Amino acid sequence: MSEILSLTRAARLIGVARTELQRKIQRGELVSHDGMVAVENLLVCYPDAQLEDTAESRRVAQIKERAFGKRVFERAMPDAEVLAARITELSKTLATSQGQVKQFNALLGRLWDKITEAESQLNAESLPMMENLKTWIRKEVDLAMEPGFVNPMAIKDTVLSIITAQVTVLPSKHDFLVEGHDSLLEAAMRSGIPLNYGCSGGNCGLCKARVLSGEVKKTRHHDFVISESEKNQGYILLCSNTAVSDVVIEAAVAGSVQDIPFQQISAHVKTMGPINEDMLLLHLQTPRTQRLRFLAGQSVTLRVGQSFSAELPIASCPCDDRNVLFHINRQSGNLFSDFVFDHLKQNDVVEIEGPQGEFILHEKSTRPFYFFAFDTGFAPIKSLIEHALSLEAEAIYLHWFGSGPTNIYLPNIAHAWRDALDNFHYEEHIAGFDLRSVNGKRAKTLIEKLNDINISDTNLLQGDIYIAGPEAAVCVAEQYFLDKGLPKTRISVASVK
Repeated sequence: MSEILSLTRAARLIGVARTELQRKIQRGELVSHDGMVAVENLLVCYPDAQLEDTAESRRVAQIKERAFGKRVFERAMPDAEVLAARITELSKTLATSQGQVKQFNALLGRLWDKITEAESQLNAESLPMMENLKTWIRKEVDLAMEPGFVNPMAIKDTVLSIITAQVTVLPSKHDFLVEGHDSLLEAAMRSGIPLNYGCSGGNCGLCKARVLSGEVKKTRHHDFVISESEKNQGYILLCSNTAVSDVVIEAAVAGSVQDIPFQQISAHVKTMGPINEDMLLLHLQTPRTQRLRFLAGQSVTLRVGQSFSAELPIASCPCDDRNVLFHINRQSGNLFSDFVFDHLKQNDVVEIEGPQGEFILHEKSTRPFYFFAFDTGFAPIKSLIEHALSLEAEAIYLHWFGSGPTNIYLPNIAHAWRDALDNFHYEEHIAGFDLRSVNGKRAKTLIEKLNDINISDTNLLQGDIYIAGPEAAVCVAEQYFLDKGLPKTRISVASVK
């Protein structure tokens, strides 16, 4: 049984976001030491914590699953060998505790013999004092041996330690849980942690990392050869191993766009279908051995037919790197757009090149995230929001501006987020004019709408601002926030055609 927990495991135990625990620590409501909390202190803050998930929390998990591809937590069990190893470790802990109890009882017996021996040598005046001491010892031993209150947090943590293992990444100090049959790489990606990798199939060796402590198990054959010297130092492939116990690994984590390599991938059209008359959802699937590595908010170049190409933002989360989504806008006379709408079909090959762009999430920021999407700017914004959700961001605000009602083309996704997640806030705004052409009176109208949002939300200027959409609208919005005194480092923009 673990008495000291990481914030990740503690948050999972009581069913709250990690950021909620961080806020309590900052306010002094929850005692912590070096990023760890005690089970007893958790119980003080959450005396009514439930052992099982409520129906509402399961509903939220299902919304998350539909929203950004993160698997519903279903207490998925690991394979038999891993499960047996974890139970064995728990049994060792139990055996150690039982041995300590036996030693304690033996010590009590010897202590009692010593007291009896000393009592025979005391004078009459000292005997009452010795009798009081013996009475106190009997009372304290009886209290110590009573079963007492059973801590539900401790029970749940014991179960959680059997079905999951915690992984800490150094030197970045990221941490995540490995569930079910996930490899270390898969679990990290589901948690929004961009570890270095390439094929994810054991061929390239880019996900090689060093195990500093804990036990791992190889779950998949890999062709990449790790030398005996490296094996002796603890090196493994993250894509081919899972965690048996809590593990600390040394691995690189992408912190900027410079850490993501340029890639060329031949993907296939898995599905494609209309969102409305002028918008199409394109779902590409990469080969199993060559997945697209990217950061949320980035773009790629797509090539179709003989030579038709376009740079498009990715509208999906990096947590599912094999299935990549795009929102294609019909543009009359545009060769790429015409080919996709009129000729592209399921299973056709689409070449992907990239990624590119620096419109990415500032993950280490403690400020709330404010997203402003103008028309098709929702595509990269959607990717950023899905990544923010996987990181359990403290507060997320989305304002979607449409030239007209049909330009807010996927409102149900945002509505689902808003209905299911307490930390997500969403508003729709109809401009009433083409957001690709914003000047003069139109610019003034857009500024007035932004100002209305600012007046109604006093926290807006305390957040990080992300703006995406047609260049004309993006420029007006960016300048508005600059004029309000926000530094450029807190405003991220992306132009989408």
